[in-house]
Amino acid sequence: MQVDLNRVIEQVSKEKGIDKTIVINAVEEMMHSAARRTFGPDRNIESRFNPELGEIELFEIKTVVEKVANAAAEADVAEARAKYDPEAEVGDEILIKLDTATMGRIAAQAAKQNLIQHIRDAERKQMFNEFKDRKQEVVSGIVQRFERKNMIVNLGRTEAILPEKEQIPHERYRQGDRIRALILDVDLSEKGLSIVLSRTSNDFLMKLFEQEVPEIYEGIVEIRQSAREPGGRAKVAVYSKDSNVDPVGACVGMKGTRVQSVVQELRGEKIDIVPWTDDQAELVCRSLAPAKVSKVIIDEDEHAMEVIVPDDQLSLAIGKRGQNVRLAHRLTGWKLDVRSEMEAEEEARSARASLNAIPGIGDINAELLYQWGFRSAEQLAEADETAFDVEGISAERATQIINAAREHVANKKIVAEAKAAAAAEAAEAAAAEAAAAEVALAATQAEGAEAPSEVIAVESAPAATEDAGEK
Repeated sequence: MQVDLNRVIEQVSKEKGIDKTIVINAVEEMMHSAARRTFGPDRNIESRFNPELGEIELFEIKTVVEKVANAAAEADVAEARAKYDPEAEVGDEILIKLDTATMGRIAAQAAKQNLIQHIRDAERKQMFNEFKDRKQEVVSGIVQRFERKNMIVNLGRTEAILPEKEQIPHERYRQGDRIRALILDVDLSEKGLSIVLSRTSNDFLMKLFEQEVPEIYEGIVEIRQSAREPGGRAKVAVYSKDSNVDPVGACVGMKGTRVQSVVQELRGEKIDIVPWTDDQAELVCRSLAPAKVSKVIIDEDEHAMEVIVPDDQLSLAIGKRGQNVRLAHRLTGWKLDVRSEMEAEEEARSARASLNAIPGIGDINAELLYQWGFRSAEQLAEADETAFDVEGISAERATQIINAAREHVANKKIVAEAKAAAAAEAAEAAAAEAAAAEVALAATQAEGAEAPSEVIAVESAPAATEDAGEK
């Protein structure tokens, strides 16, 4: 019974989601491969699908020539007119239909394997074309199995991998659980289609907010920046294009319903939402919430900020194991040095004392230098006179101050070296004295070790005399 290939091709196309043309090409290639195995590779064979008959037709192609040089690919005019086409002329190509029933079982099996491989390749390409444009999109799947701590997720028509490093720490899933993740990468190689998922990416957090907050989806509210330590804490800076829409309130939702949905998806990861501002100092203060900031000192050259907080807010600003200040650094992009008010006052007192110790500098100049970032006489001594620009101090006065600082530092160094030398001499003297004491102690111990033998000899003499008297 002849199989209607039209129905088979239609069914495969629907099941695999592959275009019918691709399936037809795969079947034609299958039959071509089987024909070459059956009739030999030297014969010029072509396979064509006939949709009217619902079968693959095989044709051998021969060229009409005057004199045959290759019997497998050529035929002379007389043979061509007698067997195939009465009107054949030199140069014509003749299609000779072959009987597919003569193909053997081995050739058919090889053709079947070839067809399966072609359909698999076509299916992979189809999946790749479908998912390559879905990068940075959140998808939902079912946990299929685990391979070396990597999670294999069933996305329906294909599988994806959630590597261990892209999984949230301490998060546990079992086979059959439903999971949501971000498509991180899609790649098609010789090994097959590879779809990599992530639950630790910052983009995953932002996409979750986009799904939960209509204002973000519509573009009214923007997430300008985000930072997270997966499974622990996250910070999100949001901005509203509409002055009537509160960006923080939109993300939090009524009674916190929107942000709680994101927190539940991230298995309890705490999320701080702060309003974005172009004032970088203010943004740093907001990013360190819930801690309160007393003062911020900006160093544009080093792209760093010194943040002063009340003494009772220091641990809150730093966070557990430095988590809060790390996230604030990632969110703002500034290097942050968080200090308490007491520590800052102590440092300021020490810095002012170091500057005031320079001869002839004066309290006013010392305060000006401190306000411009100089924290010690040594730092001032290393300054370049040509690049020295402090408001309120002239160039001539600046040169005098720098020279005085250098002389002061040099004198301090001489005094320090003299003290070090004196301390070294004192240490040597103490060491020599200790060595002498050890020698004396050793000598005393040696004399003490000899004394008992003499005593024993003296005491043994009367005993000998008493023995002689008894005799």
